[in-house]
Amino acid sequence: MDKVITCFNKCPDASVRLICFPWAGGGSIHYARWAKTLTNSIEVYSVRLPGREGRAKEPFFQNMQEIIDEVIGVLLSHLKEKPFALFGHSFGAMTCFAFAEHLKKVYNLEPIHVFLSGASAPYSETRLQAPTRSHLSDQDFLVWVTSIGGTPPEILANAELAKLFLPVLKADLYVVDNYRCSRPSTPFLSCPVSCFDGKEDVPHDLQAWKEMTSGDFTVQMLPGSHFYLKEEANEKYILDHITKHLETAEMDYL
Repeated sequence: MDKVITCFNKCPDASVRLICFPWAGGGSIHYARWAKTLTNSIEVYSVRLPGREGRAKEPFFQNMQEIIDEVIGVLLSHLKEKPFALFGHSFGAMTCFAFAEHLKKVYNLEPIHVFLSGASAPYSETRLQAPTRSHLSDQDFLVWVTSIGGTPPEILANAELAKLFLPVLKADLYVVDNYRCSRPSTPFLSCPVSCFDGKEDVPHDLQAWKEMTSGDFTVQMLPGSHFYLKEEANEKYILDHITKHLETAEMDYL
């Protein structure tokens, strides 16, 4: 499991696990650090995809199903042990959806809460009409990456570093560009879904996420652009929200 999941603070007695999916091009460290802020009642499992960190030499996945199959293959027994929640930003939000849908359909398992950030629902018209990015030339791709922020400028300014970084990001966006799913005809989850987004990011269809659940649905807009969640105040707000809702869910679950 350690190849696929980064867990900085193993908490066998934790009441709930928070499984975090990376944004496009992202690794597992950012979310794994959340364990230092969250209470010991929440164990953080941060997903590490091929092509980055300790898996740098492994080939990238080509489609969403490969990601879902690997993560479920590693986590299924853990998901049956105790309640779990999901968090994902941007590409990670889409992976959360695909993961939750597959879990429910195939194993009749569902999270106690889903936290989604910085993305339109994958079946929304906004998403389906969005321009694809993975086919862009490296130069045009760098211009776009610079425009959305979130990537350290020293990487973008260094040709050698950029050459290492771009293939990972493009591989994840290739998965996004080619991922298609059906709009839920009826909600397949009953748990709460919380959405977050940056006020200065390009507009996303957050309301469409409501179609995945019959449970409570909320949207919170925070200051900043696409990587608003890296801002300290915003990250604190999100982690406080996660803590409050998961601790409440634990009591309901028990």
